[in-house]
Amino acid sequence: MIEMVGRGTMLLTCMLILATVFCGNDSVSSSSEALPSKTSSPQSLTTDRYDDIPNYYSYRVVNIYPHDRRAFTQGLVYHNGVLYEGIGGYGQSALRKVEIETGRVLEEHNLLPEFFGEGITIFGQHIFQLTWKSHLGFIYDQGSMRILRQFRYATEGWGITNNDNALIMSDGTSTLYYMDPTTFELTHELQVTERGRPVENLNELEYIGDEIYSNIWMKDVIVRISPDSGKVTSWINMDGLLTHEDRAIPVDVLNGIAYDDSNNRLFVTGKLWPKLFEIELIPSDGPQ
Repeated sequence: MIEMVGRGTMLLTCMLILATVFCGNDSVSSSSEALPSKTSSPQSLTTDRYDDIPNYYSYRVVNIYPHDRRAFTQGLVYHNGVLYEGIGGYGQSALRKVEIETGRVLEEHNLLPEFFGEGITIFGQHIFQLTWKSHLGFIYDQGSMRILRQFRYATEGWGITNNDNALIMSDGTSTLYYMDPTTFELTHELQVTERGRPVENLNELEYIGDEIYSNIWMKDVIVRISPDSGKVTSWINMDGLLTHEDRAIPVDVLNGIAYDDSNNRLFVTGKLWPKLFEIELIPSDGPQ
């Protein structure tokens, strides 16, 4: 009898302990799996405790501008009222200064045929342009569009932007490379991930606010990346920008992000696209 009471007491104690553990786990699970609420303004995005769960956005077209559909767009920058565009292709690569309202090319510097032009960025009074497989970049005087010097890097060149302190490069992998803008020494690498998984094919880059925006090669999406952690904070679904009529003549992939910080205007286009789009980001419920 004493033995039975003892066992009954032990069983009751175990049941109470298990109930406490499972209730506690249920509470933690429901909290950690809750999705973040969407912010009303993409520029004020915060991820704090939900930094492993990205937000999702779609877009609204604000304006449409003409774009040279022969331009194999590799880099895009808006600065002082005009658009700077890096063009790719062997024998076709160039750096252009473009009137955004008309698409008219105001100035152009052509690269030698052996170079395949890639991303561009403006740092101080200079324009930096990458090439794809030559491990060689060019530095232009912004005013004259004249090449001042060259610089070298170890990887392929895809996209480039800057944070006012360092040049930031992509090479089509999940890694971003920070370089000193004077010595071009590699200062550190940033691994881009979403929920612990690498995000590959990072292409054209633009530093906007306190985030890095990147095209994903071969996909109609743009990701927003924390420059501190490398985590993807948002996915932007850009599907449907071009109409069937726009695609009547073959086009290539979405590529090209530019930002007018004075007027809070975001521009996107693609390789061989006939249009440049000014867009506004709209929160959405998830992947579409």
